[in-house]
Amino acid sequence: MKFVMEFAENLILRMMEDPRERDRKFREHVYAVKDQCKKTKEMWSYPIRPYGFWTFERHNVQLNWDAQISQVPGRRDPYDDLLSDNPK
Repeated sequence: MKFVMEFAENLILRMMEDPRERDRKFREHVYAVKDQCKKTKEMWSYPIRPYGFWTFERHNVQLNWDAQISQVPGRRDPYDDLLSDNPK
């Protein structure tokens, strides 16, 4: 009976993973994720568009050409409404 117990114990121990190896793999994974997060935060700190991009002439011209986006409430000139309400 002792032989069966030793065999079962050895079988179970061989099937189990080494805790030191598991810990090493987990630490490598955590450090890799930390490095990736640091890289992502650094990329987020970069401006997506260069300074003055939204004041480029081609961007403003597109707003004037496209009537659907040039006449929305946030883009419409409020003085145009005043001029159209008060004909001279």
